[in-house]
Amino acid sequence: MKNSRSTHPQRGNKKNSIKAKESQSYEKTKASSAPTVTRKTSVHDNTEKLQKILANLGNGSRREIEAMIMAGKISVDGKIATLGDRVDVNTNPKIRINGHLVQIRSKEKEVCRVLAYYKPEGEICSRHDPQGRATVFERLPRLKNARWVNIGRLDINTSGLLLFTTDGELANRLMHPRHEIEREYAVRVFGNVTDQQINQLRKGIQLEDGPASFQSIKAQGGDGLNQWFNVVITEGRNREVRRMWEAIEVQVSRLLRIRYGNITLPKGLSRGTWMELGIDSVNYLRELVGLPPEAKSFTTSSSSDKRIARPKRVKFNQNARTTRQRVTQKTTRK
Repeated sequence: MKNSRSTHPQRGNKKNSIKAKESQSYEKTKASSAPTVTRKTSVHDNTEKLQKILANLGNGSRREIEAMIMAGKISVDGKIATLGDRVDVNTNPKIRINGHLVQIRSKEKEVCRVLAYYKPEGEICSRHDPQGRATVFERLPRLKNARWVNIGRLDINTSGLLLFTTDGELANRLMHPRHEIEREYAVRVFGNVTDQQINQLRKGIQLEDGPASFQSIKAQGGDGLNQWFNVVITEGRNREVRRMWEAIEVQVSRLLRIRYGNITLPKGLSRGTWMELGIDSVNYLRELVGLPPEAKSFTTSSSSDKRIARPKRVKFNQNARTTRQRVTQKTTRK
């Protein structure tokens, strides 16, 4: 009986060891057949989030793509994608949206482009507007397999410098408040502004979403009760400059952004037109947020900015139309 009892644990150990070997071989087989999509990242990981890749390719915003993923409209290599999936574009994955194949380009082939746009008043920083108002994207050049991403926003009544880029990561980093990138505005206010009010704006104003202050404020003169000031902030909260002046009971009659970082509103650039920035300006912005520099540029010049003129809109000529009508009437009578 003692011998029989002592042999049972040994048999159990053999069975356990066999099961352990089988599970190890199964795990090896499972790991060898890993798909393109992965959830875990390593030190040398070349994958990116699926929604980020598709957003940079111009298929919508990250939130829109996340909604499509949740709706089961996106697949990777024949499998329905889920939130959290990461993809290595260098492995040429087959990504489909609603069954349509998405053309993938590797990071090496991407060229970071940046536009400086002179936004006029009356345009909104949105791709689509239910009210039918004009948007800043209507005037930009069309892209293939990419999209323009606005770096920050300007409200409908604010004009001036607005930057766009094809690199979504660059845009997200430039907009993050931790980098504290300066934005300079020319502000025209109505009424007399006292030294006490100016000091108050320098020290800080308590707004609904937290304290705010101007890094600098300089008087630029004016006519009568219309006074101009140049102010600098380091964050991009909604209508922040206007709300700060309103907090000290001063009305803003005009607001113009003239600088973002060291990129200034180009001289001679008319409202509603844009300019392609050269590689020096592009790499300056990338260096600000810790991104590697670009080796090549979309522009022909390697150092200077390139202005690309847009065709002017044809204006309606009432006299020309009347003349054409008269000629047509004479021809018909004959």
